[in-house]
Amino acid sequence: MRELSGAMGDLGTLFPLAAGFVVLNGLNPSGLLVMMGLANIVTGLAYGLPMPIEPMKLIAVTAIAQRWSPALIQGAGFGTGLAWLGLSLTGAVRRLAACTPGSVTAGIQLALGLLLVREGLRLALTEWPLALISLAIIVTLRRNRHVPAAPVLLVLGLAVAAWRGELGGSLCWGVSLPRPALFSPTDVWRGMVLAGFAQVALTLTNAVIATSALIREYWPERSVSEERLALSTGLMNLVAPFLGGMPMCHGAGGLAAQHYFGARTAGANILEGIMEVFLGLFLATSVARVFGAFPAAILGTMLLAVAAELGRLALRPRGRELVPLVATTLVALVGGTAAGFAAGLATHYLMKPLRRGAA
Repeated sequence: MRELSGAMGDLGTLFPLAAGFVVLNGLNPSGLLVMMGLANIVTGLAYGLPMPIEPMKLIAVTAIAQRWSPALIQGAGFGTGLAWLGLSLTGAVRRLAACTPGSVTAGIQLALGLLLVREGLRLALTEWPLALISLAIIVTLRRNRHVPAAPVLLVLGLAVAAWRGELGGSLCWGVSLPRPALFSPTDVWRGMVLAGFAQVALTLTNAVIATSALIREYWPERSVSEERLALSTGLMNLVAPFLGGMPMCHGAGGLAAQHYFGARTAGANILEGIMEVFLGLFLATSVARVFGAFPAAILGTMLLAVAAELGRLALRPRGRELVPLVATTLVALVGGTAAGFAAGLATHYLMKPLRRGAA
């Protein structure tokens, strides 16, 4: 049950982006869900640990806001897959990770937590009484081995949506299979120019370096290298687009969410993957409506809990390393994680002579 709870821990980011891809961009829901489910299962078996599979957020937000075609979305995903395969095989990721101090990684985690606070509050305040009930459930049941918080919140959300009459006629059973997707080299290039290249910088900081650091924090005896995370990101995005999948990556926020709500083994990935494959094969036509009907206040409260977990891990006594952490966080909040990463590195290396002088 705790693995099931952890599998549901990052629904706050998955629900709105997946629904947007299906409703606004016309992405085939069967392909999106089945490919995400298979990625979860394969990743869980490969790593033997909880390993989040999430939409690439920058591409997702840009594609939804600009109403990209499915071909352009899948072209961008394939382009990022090529980029990550190259960065992994050439060793570039390893070299970037080696020169990145822990304070900069912590700053990225803290910035992500603060961004989640902003989004979580926006969603939670849509119905603050329901948000308070959700918070009470999280505090009371998060560590319960038999009735953990996330499944209870999922049932609560579906019950509220049904009580409001927003699920009436939503569940339409029927077999749906992923359809082969076609995209051109032009789609790949346009997708990379519009959002893909910026997404690579975001993925480097949040989904590769910060995720690897968080794994070392949670499982010191089971570390996963940045190079391996880059390789798995590349491989799944080279395969998924051809069957209608969306651009996917790992993520520190998703891992913190899974761990916070109970995930400790690959069972969380496998359970989530089975659920997604089932939904994609048998309830694909209904899933967008169910996503849209789920109460935003519950998702917002879950995001706030994850933000608190990221903040707890990032804000530890760091002495003079606090300066690069703060620089990374502030610039990342204003200019994005890539700019924050650059600012943190610059601050860290500019301060090195000062630290030597003080010593």
